[in-house]
Amino acid sequence: MKKFKEALESGEFTITAECGPPKGTDIEEMLSHAKHLLGKVHGINVTDNQSAVVRIGSLGVCRLLSEMGHDPIFQLTCRDRNRLAIQSDLMGAHILGIKNVLCMTGDHVSAGDHKTAKPVYDFESVQLLQCVGKLNSGTDWEGNAMKGATNLYQGAVVTPESNPLEPQMLKFEKKIKAGANFFQTQAIYDMDNFKRFMDRARKHDVKVLAGILLLKNAGMANFLNKFVPGITVPQELIDKLKAAGKEGALDAGMDIAAEQVRIIKEQGLADGAHVMAIGLEDKVPDILQRAGIA
Repeated sequence: MKKFKEALESGEFTITAECGPPKGTDIEEMLSHAKHLLGKVHGINVTDNQSAVVRIGSLGVCRLLSEMGHDPIFQLTCRDRNRLAIQSDLMGAHILGIKNVLCMTGDHVSAGDHKTAKPVYDFESVQLLQCVGKLNSGTDWEGNAMKGATNLYQGAVVTPESNPLEPQMLKFEKKIKAGANFFQTQAIYDMDNFKRFMDRARKHDVKVLAGILLLKNAGMANFLNKFVPGITVPQELIDKLKAAGKEGALDAGMDIAAEQVRIIKEQGLADGAHVMAIGLEDKVPDILQRAGIA
């Protein structure tokens, strides 16, 4: 199977998944889930203290997944690091053989489990992309020459269902100018909205992977609609989850995710799919099989 960058740049429909490190040092379940994904995905994101909740660091887990045979995507947020620490981690990623980085501003600490922590935000996502570009060119942020440049394939995130969409498009274009080679989107459920976004995104020379978030039940769908900006789960999908009942809801959610991946691929709506199955990463191969992806 091709590596992430090779697959994406060659025009192959590219699949990525997500790995959420645990809170604590017991990594048995995480590694088990990752093994299920070997040979099934081109790249695997490792989240960086996702939702501002303390977990094992992304970089160390990226290294473990690389040794397993995966091509990891190092998620890096600006919330917890100043520009010195950010640059150190990016250089560290390079020497550890981690070649992909997803640049994010990061959820505020008020969303997590250490609400009195001091957020840093020395950079935001656009500056972080610019910083990667400088390191790749052989200088640090201040323009000082480095003894060896990085070679990182940098990406960013975008929310296609933002309402209004215009501010999101402006940020999208800024990120492209700052050096983003690829985007992974926030979860999408309304394909008409996604098509409208992609009509505008296709004007730019950048790769886009559609975010597919596995719905476990109707309660999860309602929670997303109520509390997560930029995500809208149509009532039609919520009704399908309800009709499946408690025992069949997850299976119905997997069918929904598979159908979304299938539509995106068959209609050429995006360059790939980023499949997020939080805590159920071992279900991703089944979702891909249902979508008709070998």
